[in-house]
Amino acid sequence: MNSPTPVSPTAAAVPQSPFDPFDIFGSSLAVQQAWLRQPERLAAIVQDLALDAVRVHSRLARAGCGIPSDPEVTAVRFDERFQQAAWTDQPWFAYLKESYLLYSRWLEDAIYATEDVDPQQRRRAGFWTRQWLDALAPTNFFWTNPEALNRAHASQGVSVLQGWQHWLEDAAAKNVQMVKPDAFEVGHDLATTPGQVVLRNELLELIQYAPATAQVRAMPIVLVAPWINKFYIMDLSPRNSLIRYLVSQGFTVFVTSWKNPGPEARATTLDDYLLKGVRPAFEAARTICNVPQIHATGYCLGGTAVAMLLAWLNADATDRAANPVAHWTTFTTLTDFSDPGEIGVFLNPGSFDFLRQRMAKTGYLDGADMAGAFRMLRPNSLIWHYVIHSYLYGEDLPPSDVLFWNCDSTRMPAAMHEFYLQELYMNNRLIEPGGLEIGGRRLDLGAISQPLYAVGAEQDHIAPWKQTFRLCGLTGGPARYVLATSGHILGIINPPVTPPKRRFWVGDATGAQDAEAWREQVEKAPGSWWDDWTRWLGERCGPLGTPPSLGSAAYPPLEPAPGRYVREG
Repeated sequence: MNSPTPVSPTAAAVPQSPFDPFDIFGSSLAVQQAWLRQPERLAAIVQDLALDAVRVHSRLARAGCGIPSDPEVTAVRFDERFQQAAWTDQPWFAYLKESYLLYSRWLEDAIYATEDVDPQQRRRAGFWTRQWLDALAPTNFFWTNPEALNRAHASQGVSVLQGWQHWLEDAAAKNVQMVKPDAFEVGHDLATTPGQVVLRNELLELIQYAPATAQVRAMPIVLVAPWINKFYIMDLSPRNSLIRYLVSQGFTVFVTSWKNPGPEARATTLDDYLLKGVRPAFEAARTICNVPQIHATGYCLGGTAVAMLLAWLNADATDRAANPVAHWTTFTTLTDFSDPGEIGVFLNPGSFDFLRQRMAKTGYLDGADMAGAFRMLRPNSLIWHYVIHSYLYGEDLPPSDVLFWNCDSTRMPAAMHEFYLQELYMNNRLIEPGGLEIGGRRLDLGAISQPLYAVGAEQDHIAPWKQTFRLCGLTGGPARYVLATSGHILGIINPPVTPPKRRFWVGDATGAQDAEAWREQVEKAPGSWWDDWTRWLGERCGPLGTPPSLGSAAYPPLEPAPGRYVREG
């Protein structure tokens, strides 16, 4: 198979149809047309496919005669679909597996090797083709899944009945469920760290957590959650709670809990989220703790918000002198959107217009739409895994606090989300000095001088770690970068355990531009990066002293954590 060839500078994208906003058919047509313009090259790769297919057929024939032979096509080690022995040992299932892998890999390779086609269209064609190929895998069908057949036989059909019941439940829910909707209860099983809501406005609640130690650091930590999800990803079950861990280490912790907007919030802007949401949260925390500055931490979009607010504060001499943030941390945060990861396949002018028109009707983007898009980025593990185990095997859904949170989606106001997609994702204005205007001020990330602790995740498909690393070279202050193993969620929700389960790279990244060069220069440490972070925080968050009260005269406690906004559907 020929390797992917760079696109010709003169290649142009096939125009999109308004009836195909996500370029599903248009991108496929562009690839087909490109190959038809090169019949000799097409004939060569088809010939290679035919020769490989003959070898697969020959292995089946040898197996039928009792002649053992090595597989012609093997599954990758991490593909859980074909790990059962039957896919290798039983001739018919081995043939199904090898034929499927041969043709699907050939088709994907051919797409990514297409010459003289727009690179983004080529990427979208590969993505949408992969959706179909994953759906057609033999593991997804009862009669071609040996484990499903074995379970049905062993259970005398009970697994089939249970699978049918699970399918009926999912049909009623109009979704392939990953976890039972009643598997957990927020405030009972999840988000249980004791605390009080100390600020509530039209955008957020600010929760202050009760101290767990006799003394705490003077400077509080304010966690800015992404408003595309609910905050309790940082306060899952007690063993996985970042918030509970921080208070156990002697820190005063606050977190933003964003209101789930409806049609009434259609005109809410990104400016509002920063200046009426994040900024008041910072002011409340330092007032309650009676300190001039706080440590700000942002997760995903929350980190982008912190970066924008810091740039906004530094754009004015008075605000710069009275900046409430002493230093800051980001988790899996993008500020350079030139490579937004696999979510980029959904972003093009046609899809943007489609979403804008849809949000104009409702006033918001439904969280279910976002959740569905993210699941499509990993269809085998986030969709077809549950089809197989729930429907074909008849297994009950296991309880998972992370998956329960993942399914507890939120909405995005139309005005905010339109601006966010257009100016950050599509136009990448944030990295341009003065390129993005918020609240009447032009932002410049280079004006941020506060020390930064940035965390990326090696397998993150939503915020690629090399893009999150770019923040270290865009700001003007010292930077320490951590590269955690795992992905967007488990790379961050990574509590210390004995013996250590994961490892991480960590080191100075001040002014660094080359992510791979940085990784080659730092060592990989065992354990959780949480320990390194709390040491870093301990050196900067002031001396130990008496914990502050929960709330104050200016910010009286309103109700116990986790508050009311997190429970809004």
